[in-house]
Amino acid sequence: MLAQNGDADETGDGAFEAFRRAEKLLDARRPREALAALEPALRSQPDLPSVLLLAGRAYFKSAQLRRAEAMFNRLLEQDPADHYARFILGRTLQRQGRLIEARAQLRLAYSMRSLPEYQDALSAVLARLKLA
Repeated sequence: MLAQNGDADETGDGAFEAFRRAEKLLDARRPREALAALEPALRSQPDLPSVLLLAGRAYFKSAQLRRAEAMFNRLLEQDPADHYARFILGRTLQRQGRLIEARAQLRLAYSMRSLPEYQDALSAVLARLKLA
């Protein structure tokens, strides 16, 4: 999690406050505004897993899929066993039509944690691959 005493940005707000503001904006379905709010945290702590995940989710929700993919790949470089990062990377690849790559990530995520949403996403990719 982002430290509460994060570096201050130009406006005097800390990175922690920027992170929290970005979370609220993303929860309110305002991903582009969330990315703008997250910028101080991305500058001050660019490799922090919580910052990468929030940025990746915001990119995903704003259909900036290549940027989302980059964030999730950075997360997985740090922690290859992060099942959620694999799941959301799989969903990102699926939305780009890269079904074979999506299948691999979704299978890994589901094998790490058997969650219904992981199974649903994997099933959707497998069905699309059968039709192709």
